[in-house]
Amino acid sequence: MEIFQNAPLWVALFSIFFAQFVKIPIHFLMTRKLDWSLFTSTGGMPSSHSAAVTSLSTAIGFEHGTDSSIFAVAVIFSVIVMFDATGIRFQAGQQAIVINQMREDFRSFIQTTRDWPKKDGQQKIEELKTLLGHKPSEVYAGALTGILISVILYTAIL
Repeated sequence: MEIFQNAPLWVALFSIFFAQFVKIPIHFLMTRKLDWSLFTSTGGMPSSHSAAVTSLSTAIGFEHGTDSSIFAVAVIFSVIVMFDATGIRFQAGQQAIVINQMREDFRSFIQTTRDWPKKDGQQKIEELKTLLGHKPSEVYAGALTGILISVILYTAIL
C-alpha cells in the first residue's frame, strides 16, 4: 500500500507521538509528579500541533523542494495552525479558567446563603478544560521539535 511509503505522513505522526510523550518527563522535571494523562492531553510543552505541522512542512521540503507549491501550502498551513494554537485556543483556555472560577464562586455563594440539605447522589458538574492552547514558547519548542525530527530522519534514515 502506498500510504506506508508516504514519509512526510509518518514523520509528522512520529512527531506528534514524540511531542506528546516528551511532555511527561518535562512535567515531571518541573513538578516532581508523574502524570501519564499528559500523553493524550492538549496544551503543554512542547506543542504537538506545532511539531506535527513543522515536521510535515520540513519533510515536504525535503521531498519536493522548498520552491514547490506543495511546500508553500504546507508552510502556510503550519503558520495558521501555530497561530491558532497561541491565539484562539489559548484564549478559550483562559476563558475556561474564569468561567470555572465563576461557577465555583456561585456554588460557594449558594451554599453559604441557604441552608440546603445535601442530597445523596448529587452529580458533580465537570469543569471546563482550561489547557486548550499553547503559550508562544510551547509553540516555538514544538516547531523546533518537528523540524529537528524531520531533519534527523531525512538525513540519517530516509
